Amino acid sequence: MLIRQLLPADFQAVITLGNLIHGAGYLNQAELEKIYQQGIKCGVNAHFVALDSQTEELVGFRLTYAPGQWPKDRWCSIAQWGVEFEDVCYFKSNTIAEHARGKGLGGKLLAASIEAVKAQGAKAGVSHLWQQSPNNAAVKYFTKAGGKLIKVHPERWNQRYVGEDYHCVLCGNDCHCDACEMLLKF
Repeated sequence: MLIRQLLPADFQAVITLGNLIHGAGYLNQAELEKIYQQGIKCGVNAHFVALDSQTEELVGFRLTYAPGQWPKDRWCSIAQWGVEFEDVCYFKSNTIAEHARGKGLGGKLLAASIEAVKAQGAKAGVSHLWQQSPNNAAVKYFTKAGGKLIKVHPERWNQRYVGEDYHCVLCGNDCHCDACEMLLKF
């Protein structure tokens, strides 16, 4: 597998994979373009993709906002982080195609993003992990990387908060999935 920085040429494959894994409406072109710009700071791109070395198929991606360049919201327990908001990046999405799971790609993508955000000045990263991911894999891999649970947020991805276009792969049009707010200090 090849891990490299996300490029605009990868956008359509990222959107397709993201919507397949997380549900229709998870990503669109306009949103991904905005996220991409918010992940670049000091000339460093914090987004990464995983490609099959033989077929060049995009099998995973990590979207990461640069420190201080992301929208904090009601699910950010900043007072509990012990780090200033401006020094914290946001790990938005780590997505791996089903046939590529179990090969350590999630950890490799996270490690690549951590190195990039450190170069951007980050001291920590926060994420809201999908607790209902298959076998709770999202929380498990982030915990293995050193992430600490800050708070569980029930119904974080409900359509009244994320928009009516989102269609959860588990809940449909009325998402009740929980988010585990986790912090990883560097």
